[in-house]
Amino acid sequence: MSSSDEGSSGSAHGNKYKGVRRRKWGKWVSEIRVPGTRERLWLGSYSTPEGAAIAHDIAFYCLRRPSSLESLNFPLMLPASVHTGMSPKSIQKVASDAGMAVDAQLTVKQVTENNVQVNEHIVNRDMSGATK
Repeated sequence: MSSSDEGSSGSAHGNKYKGVRRRKWGKWVSEIRVPGTRERLWLGSYSTPEGAAIAHDIAFYCLRRPSSLESLNFPLMLPASVHTGMSPKSIQKVASDAGMAVDAQLTVKQVTENNVQVNEHIVNRDMSGATK
């Protein structure tokens, strides 16, 4: 792994979320260290930075038990099923599932918006051709 893949800030790619970085090929990834160990918990690879950020938030909350939710990317989006005291494997599953769900929602929304824009462009083109 190159040094450009590392680093959680991702500022070179315009990333604004904690615990998220962008791969050279455009995917967003997240991982977190398990406290008291050298182990990294892989949280997944996502199409959107928001999906990766949600996964990081959940893992961070479960592993670190922050006194304030202000350190999270999306403090209001923690699922009710999330709690401290979960095993790293359980945290990994819950975080990844939540990140993939957000990723899917945002991807569908983006595709829908793109389709609307394409349709509007086609209608505008057809209408301008009809007035000639």
